[in-house]
Amino acid sequence: MSDQPVITFHGAAETVTGSCHMIEAGGHRVLIDCGMFQGSKTEKELNYRAFPFDPRAIDALILTHAHIDHSGLVPKLVRDGFTGPIFASAPTIDLCKVMLPDSAHIQEMEVEQLNRRNKRRGRQEVTPIYTLLDAVEAVKLMRPTRLADWREAAPGIRFRLWNAGHLLGSTSVEMETAGGDRPVRILFSGDLGPDNKLLQPNPEAPAGWDHVVMESTYGDTDRLEVTEARRRAELRAEVQAAINPDGVLLIPSFAVERTQELLADLVHLFETGQLPPCPVIIDSPLANRASQIFRAYARTLDNGDLLLRAFASPHVRFTESVEQSMALDQMHGFHIVISASGMCEAGRIRHRLRNWLWRSEATVLLVGYQAAGTLGRLLADGAPVVRMKGEQIEVRARIRKLDLYSGHADGPELAAWLRKRLPVGGTVFMVHGEEMAIDGLRARLADSVPRERLVDPRLDASYRLGHAAAVEIVDTARVPRIDPRQAGHTDWHNDFQSLLLDIQAEIGKAADEKARGKVIRRLRNALAAG
Repeated sequence: MSDQPVITFHGAAETVTGSCHMIEAGGHRVLIDCGMFQGSKTEKELNYRAFPFDPRAIDALILTHAHIDHSGLVPKLVRDGFTGPIFASAPTIDLCKVMLPDSAHIQEMEVEQLNRRNKRRGRQEVTPIYTLLDAVEAVKLMRPTRLADWREAAPGIRFRLWNAGHLLGSTSVEMETAGGDRPVRILFSGDLGPDNKLLQPNPEAPAGWDHVVMESTYGDTDRLEVTEARRRAELRAEVQAAINPDGVLLIPSFAVERTQELLADLVHLFETGQLPPCPVIIDSPLANRASQIFRAYARTLDNGDLLLRAFASPHVRFTESVEQSMALDQMHGFHIVISASGMCEAGRIRHRLRNWLWRSEATVLLVGYQAAGTLGRLLADGAPVVRMKGEQIEVRARIRKLDLYSGHADGPELAAWLRKRLPVGGTVFMVHGEEMAIDGLRARLADSVPRERLVDPRLDASYRLGHAAAVEIVDTARVPRIDPRQAGHTDWHNDFQSLLLDIQAEIGKAADEKARGKVIRRLRNALAAG
């Protein structure tokens, strides 16, 4: 038993962010991804805490792709002592060169603003998770790795990469570790792209595994025949419904690939006369820099020629400076703004939303996954009022959702992907999904893998891997970093903000000062009784 490898799930366990899985074999340790937690404040606070392992003891890191929920804590890992190689595809490294410094810049800027508020309130100052210098040092450790080429991550642990169809450069990881009379074979799916994705081909990987670690983001979702024509038709309908002479269509979008896909389809609709041309502004410096990388790889992408035409369209412009971004508030006539971040948690979309959410002539179109506890999820769930930086904003804008641009496979596509990977002699670990998605995927996979071998690991859970079902290693002395029930759910911060809004609404309904005083006395009595 002692010579069998061990896997530990340090992120994306019953939640969709913070991807980080550790393989230990023969005294060596390799990480698959090292992503940032998003979602509720309880989960995001994990980014500031110490890693649950010693970064100096990690031999190597393999990145599946550049999205921040998979790569966003790499600079912190390096800052805390990791010095090994970081293996990734060449496009992933090129994207990380712009995404990680951008992440550091956002953190430094937001911490600076927070510290100004903390100083006024007499609170302790905080420091960023990492700095621009940490991000630069992390990129220096990255080693380009070609698809299908075997590489040694550490003695006794070898791997190769396969296209995952999710994002420019995204990969699945095939790994072999020493494990008795023959190697233990493990496949990490990474994030898997859907069928009919505009810029990426379908995922691929070999068949026949001891264990598979697979994403489950949309395991409970069936998008029903997503085609290029249907996607463009629904985008066209959303734009047409949003057109208002004094309005705007705001699209919170992930800066890398989702923005480029939307831009390509909008320009196609303009070119073919299916939509009247209007200004399309990409309000994201990161999207601008990422687009330069997409230009460089356009010849290798599906529909790369359309993407190049979109970049050159006279109807499209990119903002770079803060002044250019702020000037959008003065624009007249209907226009479209695509801005990061996709979950409305940071970046310039926050300013755009503060300026437009309370106006009925605006439309907000959500085109990506919205993690529990994020502003994007609150809007998607129909919140009538939201709070941003302590300010209460009534939501009068139309909130719309269009899931056809998702970079993730849906439930049937995930099940079909696994069927092509069979047989799996051991365990299928379902990660990168919330509770309902995991339950939905489990039901879809039950005819391919026995239910007892379909496992959704808790955060920081460890399993011993042989050639049969994985065995959980129970450590009663380990103190959970967060309550396992908290992962993938809203937390007390969300409940508190909701309570404040309810209190303000109740006081607002009171007829006069006497009635308002009565509400306040009831609240005080409730607090005293508690």
